[in-house]
Amino acid sequence: MPHSDVHFEVFCRQSAKDAWVLHEVLTVREKALSAAAELIASKQAKGVKVVRETYDGETGDYTSLSIFEDGHTKLALDPAAEELPSAAPCFRPEDLYTRHARATLTRLLRGHLTRHKLTTIELIHRADCLEKLESSGTTFQHAVQKMAVAQAASSGKPVQQIIKALNDLAARAVSRVYRDSRRGHFPVVGNGAFGALADKLASAPDGIYVFNAALARHLAPCKSWDEKLATLLTVTPQAPESGPGRALLLDAIDNLIAEILGSSAALHELLGERENLGQALLVLVHLFLGILSEEEAKSEVLTHLAEHFIGDGMPNARGAVASRIIAELKNTKRLCPTSRLDELRMLRKIANTLSLGGERHLSHEALVAGFTLRSRRLIAAEAIADYLADVSTPDDKLERLLRVEEGITGGENKRHLGAVVQQIVSASAFEDHFVANSTPAIARLRRLAELQARVQHSHFPDHQREPFSTRLDQIAQEVESRGRVLKTLQDSNAGPAARALAILKLCANNVLTEGLAGKARELVLANLAQPEFLAGYIAQAKTDTEALTPERAMADLLAMLQHAGISREGALRSMRAA
Repeated sequence: MPHSDVHFEVFCRQSAKDAWVLHEVLTVREKALSAAAELIASKQAKGVKVVRETYDGETGDYTSLSIFEDGHTKLALDPAAEELPSAAPCFRPEDLYTRHARATLTRLLRGHLTRHKLTTIELIHRADCLEKLESSGTTFQHAVQKMAVAQAASSGKPVQQIIKALNDLAARAVSRVYRDSRRGHFPVVGNGAFGALADKLASAPDGIYVFNAALARHLAPCKSWDEKLATLLTVTPQAPESGPGRALLLDAIDNLIAEILGSSAALHELLGERENLGQALLVLVHLFLGILSEEEAKSEVLTHLAEHFIGDGMPNARGAVASRIIAELKNTKRLCPTSRLDELRMLRKIANTLSLGGERHLSHEALVAGFTLRSRRLIAAEAIADYLADVSTPDDKLERLLRVEEGITGGENKRHLGAVVQQIVSASAFEDHFVANSTPAIARLRRLAELQARVQHSHFPDHQREPFSTRLDQIAQEVESRGRVLKTLQDSNAGPAARALAILKLCANNVLTEGLAGKARELVLANLAQPEFLAGYIAQAKTDTEALTPERAMADLLAMLQHAGISREGALRSMRAA
């Protein structure tokens, strides 16, 4: 498996009651373990764990494995509980129908299920489907062997002993379905009769088993995933108005649809061909949120499903869509293969859209992990080169990278991009572009102020962001000094009022960086302190607007001063000193 298909997620928490919070996503195991150890050693967290995530390109799924956990908040387990295997084995045929067992069967038999367009629920409730599985050669035995090896690793029992037990369990489960099918225990239900059947079976000991078998038989004529989904959605309105029967029917439909949506092959068929992965993922996000438009839906069935989601119905099915969204975010396939910038915009659009939903079906930690991993690929050396390929000037390069910063997630990713920005702003070519330039000084100062504002609103780490801002200030002050911008305004305007207003105009037009703005404020306050300032300002204000009263003129002045960062108290103090 390629190295890029494995990554390590570092989680931390402050107490045993707190939820795990994603701290970092790394591609090197040793770095992830070191980062976790550092969190404990520096007392930034009281509990840490590292989870290894392995991507399966064939299924589009991630397999999670916790490889490290430490800290004072690690929960103490009973010794007997610690010895239990991670996936408890099944002992009775009924155990194979639990949610956990069905998920395991789905992973083990995914290829067979995909080829025959089957869900696991259909497989384990239909005799004809089980016959196909038994006659498919080594498929079934390979699944048994995989499960046996996994259980042997966690339990210490011999593999052959587990294989024998699993074969015996499977044989009993299959025989049960064959027997119940032959004796007519599974009803054939006509259109509109599922509600009555659900009411009848709600109190029966094997009611869920029989009802799922009836649903599986009802789906047998369907030839496509779209047809199966449409058929299930026509059963949903048949649910009784209340009571156990309603819960039985809706839960059964929800589980079946969840298995359909959990299949990458089924989702691909349902969503249809899209321009790229980004467009397909955006449609999936809209489906999850229940805001799928008619233009996005390839068939009415998806529109109807979205209506259930927006009403918070079918929680398991919606959870399956959420899991697929996370898997596709972690997928190594690019969202927009033809353009890195388009990919960045698409990722940001998906993130902004997902922010509309809550965390009930899509955990914040999983979402951050997905976006962080996807962001890492967007700041690789090749990606950075693509972003800057059509940019010639240093200031445009900085602006392009600031745009990249707005679209990525993860502290480590921000630091990595910050290192690239540092190379650009510290280079002599960057300073020369602004200092030794024939463009008017005011235009250069405005550009520096604009870039500084973008830097200050960025989420680079403080130890990077502050030097970037300082560097832009230093260059701006050099440009101003050489161009004698503030001195020219002082010398070319007669009287302190005209000088102060000219400088305030620079501040109002966002021409000055923070450092230069401080220098400009000092000059304004010095002009305010001149004895003739107030009379000159009132006279000029009346010239500009004859109906302006002295009170209104003073209010306007204080507003301009406040916009420039000069407090009302400071301004009045200077004028009183005149």
